[in-house]
Amino acid sequence: MSIADPPQTYALPDLDDLVACPQCDTLHHAADLPENARAYCQRCGIVLMTSQPTAIARILSLALTAFVMMIAAISFPFLSLEAGGLENATSVIDAVLAFNDGLAIPLAIAVFFFIVVIPLMRLSALIYALGPLVREKPIRRGARKAFGFAEKLRPWSMAEIFIVGVTVALIKVAGMAAVTLGPAFWAFAGVVIITVLKDQLICRYSIWEALDKSRA
Repeated sequence: MSIADPPQTYALPDLDDLVACPQCDTLHHAADLPENARAYCQRCGIVLMTSQPTAIARILSLALTAFVMMIAAISFPFLSLEAGGLENATSVIDAVLAFNDGLAIPLAIAVFFFIVVIPLMRLSALIYALGPLVREKPIRRGARKAFGFAEKLRPWSMAEIFIVGVTVALIKVAGMAAVTLGPAFWAFAGVVIITVLKDQLICRYSIWEALDKSRA
């Protein structure tokens, strides 16, 4: 008879020391990074962690700038068309209200939410969550939920899709009428560029860690 080997025991790693890749869910051990360094996923290569002391301040400043530019984008004329001696100027709100008849009302509501309300809500949540961190003060009540809410809204913020669609439409209209771009168009374009830069700076792991430390 052979004596069975005793069962082997394995020490499970601390879950707080693990980082899951948001792209492929591969687990990695968290480590302290040197300043201005980045850690990448071993499987898909996406950035997992960064170490940039000024990143949160830069994200907050970009979010504030995008918020102001979004208010300007819905307040000023978006573009004007001139054809046959007639000229018509329109704003983003006017474009939304153009679908306020009958069965098109749900479309108007959806357009307004996707290109105006949701981007403003996401920016407001980021500003609320990150503001105290820049001033090195305790986080506000619900800051973690606000940041999580901003992350959930990210796929539904479609200001960049709107500006791309408008640009394609203007290329087709330019041959039939004289098109003049208004301040709101450039404000929307600025919001898109700032949003891309802001999202490139966001390191979710670092922000969650900063929120946890500030709460503690």
